[in-house]
Order: sequence, then structure tokens, then C-alpha cells
Amino acid sequence: MTGALGKLGPVWVGALLGAGASVAAVDMQAARIDARFAELHDRVGRGRLQLLRADIRDRDSLEAALTACREALGDPGILVNNAGIDQPPGQATSEVLERLPMERVREVFEVNVFGTFLATQVFGGAMVAAGRGAIVNIGSLYASISPDPRLYEHIPLDPPFLKPPAYGASKAAVANLTRYFAVHWAASGIRVNTLSPGGVLGLQDDQFLRKFSSRVPLRRLASDRDLIGPLLFLASSASSYVTGTEIKVDGGFSIW
Repeated sequence: MTGALGKLGPVWVGALLGAGASVAAVDMQAARIDARFAELHDRVGRGRLQLLRADIRDRDSLEAALTACREALGDPGILVNNAGIDQPPGQATSEVLERLPMERVREVFEVNVFGTFLATQVFGGAMVAAGRGAIVNIGSLYASISPDPRLYEHIPLDPPFLKPPAYGASKAAVANLTRYFAVHWAASGIRVNTLSPGGVLGLQDDQFLRKFSSRVPLRRLASDRDLIGPLLFLASSASSYVTGTEIKVDGGFSIW
């Protein structure tokens, strides 16, 4: 899986390990190992969890990671495309939409879309050669709706906090890539689906939590535990007749 050292990376890694899988965890050289990932590694050891350094924007880097994966764990059977760039409110910066730097928009697409495409080509290509596999692309609630700026009005910034417009657009592109690869690789035994979380508990401030939760029919944000079942469903034979779809794990946020 890619983006293994990010916010949700250890959640996906832990879910797969808990289900008995061995995991090649891919992330950039500069990404730091946090306590959650270290605990997983200490629990299962290098025999089942390999940390591989690669940049998903670079094909040679991904090819090297695939080779290392094969040498350590065998051919890949599951790919979780988790790597991505976002800007949560806790890391707020002040921007004006009309003057948002194009290089920042471009960077989001390079990682979230082009990187996902490249990782799918490389690791998914190995699955095509083997005639089996499941790919789970991590999407977002904001792939199908726009962020509500009222959720961020309390953040003391001038100009106000701006949820990056490229983030949702890039995740919408990922959902479309899911459908594209699902069609073209179905005959090769590859299933491709999107898992799109809504708000996930993290370091959000109390005002944001109250405002966001009031918009959710289930009246709360997701916990890490809420994400595990949907991932395992899409990654396993439990979803053997499911491909090209998007599962929204958003507590009902997008239904009204």
C-alpha cells in the first residue's frame, strides 16, 4: 500500500495485518515513522511488514519497490492507493481563491492523480500478469460534494481558511480512474474499487467537531475502527462480485 506513514496509513496497514495479510508499506524517504506504525512493526516483524521507500510520482522508484516487495513477500495481490495530499484545518494556512498558486494545485494532482495512476500501472500491472488481485483507491467525501466553508469560519485566519479546491477535484479523478481500470482489467481477474471516508477523528478543534457532527446523520465523525470493515470487504473475496464502485464511509453526510 502507498502512503503507509500518513494519517490513515497505519489504519489500513493494521487492518490488513489483522486479517492475516503480509504488507509492503510504501512511503517517501522523508516520511517519518510514527508510534502507530512502529507498534505494528514491533508486533509482527519484518516477516509480515516491510517498509519500502518510494516516490509514487516516479516510475523507476515504484518499479524498485515492486521488486523489493516480490523478494520479501511475493507477488502483490492487493493494492491500497492511499498516498495523497490534503490540508486539514489543524494545518491551516491563509489563501485567497483568486490568487491560489498554480504550483500548489499542480502538486496535489501530481500526487493524488498521477501518483495513483502510476502505482496502479506498476503494482496493478503485476496483478494483471498473475491474473488476480484487488485494488482499493482511497477517495474522499469531497470527491462528490464541495467543502462547506462555514465549517471553517471560526479558524482565526485572514483571509479565511480555504479547503484546497484541488483536493476534491483530484479525488473525483481517482474515482473515475477506478471505473476506468475496473472496466479494462476485469477480464484479467482484477477488481478495482474506491473507498471514500468522510470526516475522520484526528486533531480537529472542538468547534469544528461540533459543526461537522451536526451535519452528519449519525452525529459524529468516523473513528479508525469504522474504516476497517469497508477496507477488508473491498480487499477480500467477500466482495468478489464488486468492481468499479465507490463505498462512502461518511455517516450519511452526503445523503442530504
